[in-house]
Amino acid sequence: MAEQARREHHVVVVGAGVGGLVAALLLACRGLRVTLVEAQEHPGGKLRQLLVDGAAIDAGPTVFTMRWVFDEIFDAAGSTLDAELALHPLLVLARHAWRGHDARLDLHADANDSADAIAAFAGPDEGRRYLAFCAEAREVYRRLEGPHIRSARPSLPQMIADLGPGGLKRLAGLGPLATLWKSLGRHFRDPRLRQLFARYATYCGASPWAAPATLMLVAHVEQQGVWSVGGGMHALAGALAGLAARRGVVQRFGTRCERLLVQGGRIAGVQLTGGERLAADAVVFNGDVAALAAGLLGEDARPAAPAAAGARSLSAITWALHAATEGFPLERHNVFFDDDYKSEFDDIFRRRRLPRQGTVYVCAQDRGGEARGGQAPRGRERLLALVNAPAEGDRRSFADEETEACERRALALLADCGLRLAPKPRQVQRCTPADFERLFPASGGALYGPATHGWMALFKRAASASRLPGLYLAGGSVHPGPGVPMAAMSGRLAAETLLAHLDSTSRSRRVVIAGGTSTPSPTRAASG
Repeated sequence: MAEQARREHHVVVVGAGVGGLVAALLLACRGLRVTLVEAQEHPGGKLRQLLVDGAAIDAGPTVFTMRWVFDEIFDAAGSTLDAELALHPLLVLARHAWRGHDARLDLHADANDSADAIAAFAGPDEGRRYLAFCAEAREVYRRLEGPHIRSARPSLPQMIADLGPGGLKRLAGLGPLATLWKSLGRHFRDPRLRQLFARYATYCGASPWAAPATLMLVAHVEQQGVWSVGGGMHALAGALAGLAARRGVVQRFGTRCERLLVQGGRIAGVQLTGGERLAADAVVFNGDVAALAAGLLGEDARPAAPAAAGARSLSAITWALHAATEGFPLERHNVFFDDDYKSEFDDIFRRRRLPRQGTVYVCAQDRGGEARGGQAPRGRERLLALVNAPAEGDRRSFADEETEACERRALALLADCGLRLAPKPRQVQRCTPADFERLFPASGGALYGPATHGWMALFKRAASASRLPGLYLAGGSVHPGPGVPMAAMSGRLAAETLLAHLDSTSRSRRVVIAGGTSTPSPTRAASG
């Protein structure tokens, strides 16, 4: 497409979550005229902060992984990640504890250190099994990075072709036909280790008893590095928005898109609150695709949504706290397990209720990564506590009595593991699935789009190109999936797919982003 025509091509990006920010930034860098509209007064979407008792607390995603995704994005925008953000590598990836057990288990950035810790915790055989598990997770990741993470949503035949000779056998060998829980039983004998690594399913909002074994690749992702972000995870959204503004993206915060405008069978623009209309040659929608299917963006846009992708993923009850802690020596990321792990997911996915024995995750945001290291802060510290919950926010109110009972159970589990918290009312802010439904309409409070259940889940998420010409999709409910790096990749794929359609007469042209496992960005390669 000619340079002048590109400058005149107007794209409206709806939603300033990570996917929308990345799409807007990369499209502007390729010469298109881009307007970004966001209902909230600030960028970030689920990457949000809450002000509690005078402290800014990350109240969404708290883990920064897959740094290469952002190295490549910032490089494509003419900057570097290090120039825009302060990142601090974590030596301890997470600390784990179990109700009624004195022993704790840390996973480390160095896999051999983790193996030693597991050997001391559960015996030398389990330490050796862990290293074998890591080798298998590395192979799964290596096979799937190209055809799944970097590529437009594959079909089953395309995935088999991408895996090369013997593709069907290779795909079966990667574990999609087995559940994660079953596969972990092949790797570990100690039920606590099976419980620990089964939690990787929840990173995609799924149950370990229904998620495919391919999600073991999360183990390799973590070993590639976990970082804390100076200023909190919300600073990543600020960095992307700031760079996008410098590259010419017009940003309109506090501006809600009420309707997608369709004319002649293709996208024509958006209608904003108050009736204002913005004409557009293309639109990138960075929101839950369920909002399209529900008609929240207008009846004309409803057919753009794919067929239902299955059950909703996990929601959560979260508590953002600014309070003193006693007892348990927290790391930045901490996981507290109860006795009956399966009952947690039966409660959520079968009984559709808050779990009676829910796992509690605690992010101690003043610990780990920076100069303080593992030293406990004096006085109050910033915490985010989370318990998984059913995505029923559009069907139930989650009354105070129900959520307060869940809170009491969570505090009791923490106390049984040695962590004592006694926050005053002004020191805590709670969010329920109903609150998340209000923030992210039509999701029911699901934080990860559709649940990654069953071996066909890889092929069911919405693709970058919607069924409505000119409308492109990004975000955690879209391929390649939930989580900050995957949402960023969805924005990159949306931008690349839109550009490919501009440069081609065919809308079916498949987009594959260059690169592969451990491939440095051009900036890093030049400086290495």
